Amino acid sequence: MSGAGDYQEMAASVPPSLKAITLTHVRYRPGDPLGLFLAWVSLIPVFISLGGFVSHFLFRRELQGLCFAAGLLVSQALNELIKHSVAQSRPAYCELLEACDSHGWPSSHSQYTFFFATYLSLLSLRRSRARRVIAAVPWPLAFLTMVSRVYLGYHTVAQVFAGAVVGLVFGAIWYWFVNTMLVDYFPMIEESAIGRWLYIKDTSHIPDVLKFEYDNARAARKKVATD
Repeated sequence: MSGAGDYQEMAASVPPSLKAITLTHVRYRPGDPLGLFLAWVSLIPVFISLGGFVSHFLFRRELQGLCFAAGLLVSQALNELIKHSVAQSRPAYCELLEACDSHGWPSSHSQYTFFFATYLSLLSLRRSRARRVIAAVPWPLAFLTMVSRVYLGYHTVAQVFAGAVVGLVFGAIWYWFVNTMLVDYFPMIEESAIGRWLYIKDTSHIPDVLKFEYDNARAARKKVATD
C-alpha cells in the first residue's frame, strides 16, 4: 500500500505537458546539413522582425518603415484569422515536430516573407529604378522559406503556396493603402506631439534619402569644424 501511495503522490507531483513557443521551435533531422540550413532559413521572419524593424525604430523612426512593420503585424493577424476559419491540419509529420496544436493553412512563414518581399520591392522601385538589386534581394529568401517549411515537415506544398499568395496580394494592397491614402497624413503625424517626442520623421518626399543624409552629414561636419 505504501508503494502505491508513493506512486500516486509522485504522479500527482508531475506537471502537465507543457507547450513550447513555436516562433523559434524549429526541428530538423540530425545529420542533415540541408535540414540545418533550411531550419535557419525558416527563422528569417524572426531576424527581420527583431534585427530589422526593431533597429529601424531605434535608429531611423521613419513613417514609411513604421507603416511597413504595422502591415506585417496586420498580415499576421489576418493569417491567424484565416487559419482558425479554415482549420486545416498540418502534415502527419507534425507529431514529431510537436506542431500539431496549430493549423497549417496558410503558412504564416510564407505569408510573412512574401508580404515583406512585395512591399520592399514596390518601395525600392518607387524610390529609384536603379534599386532593382535591392528589390530582387528578398525574393530568393522568400522562396527558400517556402521550401524550408515543406522540407522540414511543417507544411504541405498547398499550404506554403497559399501563404505566398496571401502575402503577395496583401503586401500590394497594404503598399497601395499606405502610399496613396495614409501618406497624406504623414506631415500631420510628423508634426504631432508624439511625433516630435519620438523624433518620428517622413522622408517619402526625398528621392534619394541616402545621398540627402550623406550631404547633410558632411555639411554639418564642415559647419562644426568652422565654428
